[in-house]
Amino acid sequence: MAFLLGAVAFVVALLVSVMLHEGGHLLTAKRFGMKATQYFVGFGPTLWSRRRGETEYGVKALPLGGFVRIIGYTPLEEIPEEDRERAFYRQPAGRRAVVISAGVVVNFVFAFLLLAVTAMTVGELHPGTASSTVEAVSDCVPAGASTSCAGRPVSPAKAAGIRAGDRVVVFNGTPVSDWARFRDALDRARPGQTVPVVVRRGGGETTVRVTLAGVSGQPFIGVQSKIVGRRYERLGPVAALGYGGRTLGAMLKAVGQVVVDLPKALPNLFSPDRASTPGGQVGSVVGATEVSGQIFSSHGTARDKTFLFLQLVVSVNVFLGALNVVPLLPLDGGHLAVVAYERTRAWLARRKGLPDPGTVDMTKLMPITYLAVLILVGLGLLLIIADLFNPLQIPG
Repeated sequence: MAFLLGAVAFVVALLVSVMLHEGGHLLTAKRFGMKATQYFVGFGPTLWSRRRGETEYGVKALPLGGFVRIIGYTPLEEIPEEDRERAFYRQPAGRRAVVISAGVVVNFVFAFLLLAVTAMTVGELHPGTASSTVEAVSDCVPAGASTSCAGRPVSPAKAAGIRAGDRVVVFNGTPVSDWARFRDALDRARPGQTVPVVVRRGGGETTVRVTLAGVSGQPFIGVQSKIVGRRYERLGPVAALGYGGRTLGAMLKAVGQVVVDLPKALPNLFSPDRASTPGGQVGSVVGATEVSGQIFSSHGTARDKTFLFLQLVVSVNVFLGALNVVPLLPLDGGHLAVVAYERTRAWLARRKGLPDPGTVDMTKLMPITYLAVLILVGLGLLLIIADLFNPLQIPG
């Protein structure tokens, strides 16, 4: 039940994010006197609609996004004579740029405000540090990142008698004072090797011998670190705004890293190593819905679940905004690039004493548009399939 609630909550949050994006286009278009005839959530058959003024507002059957229809968004449309002066493509370049950019701006502003509100209510998360104390012992040696224990061998730590609460002080002759040193010592070992491990338990020290397993060619022992110093700190309004700005900047930088990393991550979408790189952590709407369900059904506190869910909603808005900045039609960035090209061409014409060449011939851009749509749809389908057969998992 909790999983289903999380999935539904994410779908609602996604639709709200899309509505805000399209609402940015709608409000600025109306502000500049352009004619917007439709504002819909979803696609396909209309479930409900109501006309207010010259705009029809409604909901369609497939909750896969939304749209706003502005008359004359491209010169290719057939426009009634009475609407020609209000057509989008006949407006000054500055106004067109504002309308095109408004959706992206709204997504970024919403993400920023949601981060600030999170910091003031839930709090800023200080993740703490990983210690050499064992928080939990794995039951088995996994075959991959999301494989169950059915038919799998017992984990080395469990077989050797290591327990939750034990503190590792020496691993294979190397003193360890924190998790980083423990990981370094473990990485120097090899799968199949039997090593002595000294643990502190109940005021005394015990030595156990552990035969390491191998997962993806790396030594595996099967213990989870206890995190110390993890806490939330509620911030005041000014500090929360600073937190929102810093976090939004970090997320935008991460999205850029994902774009760079995604091509080389594609071959690993169906392997256990999918999440090992930023690009491999990209998912579809299906994957994000799955993650939201995992958050709601996890064993964390209500505060942890709220924080993670709000971070997921923020990341969706950041990604939606960043994706639309890409200068390819039919994305907003593509339409903005067309406006910039038209103005640059008009400026050069004025320098030469020539008349304004006018709008771009969109028919010449259609092959590039079709190619961009094909790539975006193909990538989306690939990510959906990967999320169905090799879903990402939230930590813990």
